[in-house]
Amino acid sequence: MTQPTPDSIPRSPLGFAKLPARYATVVMPFFLTIIMTCVVSLISTLRGAGFAAGFFPLWLGSWALSWVVAFPTMLLVLPLVRRVTAAFVRSDSN
Repeated sequence: MTQPTPDSIPRSPLGFAKLPARYATVVMPFFLTIIMTCVVSLISTLRGAGFAAGFFPLWLGSWALSWVVAFPTMLLVLPLVRRVTAAFVRSDSN
């Protein structure tokens, strides 16, 4: 078996080698939780503290705490959510 050349390795938008497809079950929740907790913590922090001095450190602290909870939670509940979704959504073969 020949080794791939550096030019033939698929690259991410950031330039590093793409991960194998089996990692999608962790990578998708990783990015999803980053985006969702960022938006929700922004709204929550704006609602609670307003856009005042010290807003950004307060928001980043709120976001970090919410992401630390959200990411492992997403990894744990995603299989259950997929099963519940399958109970309500017809598959292509049905």
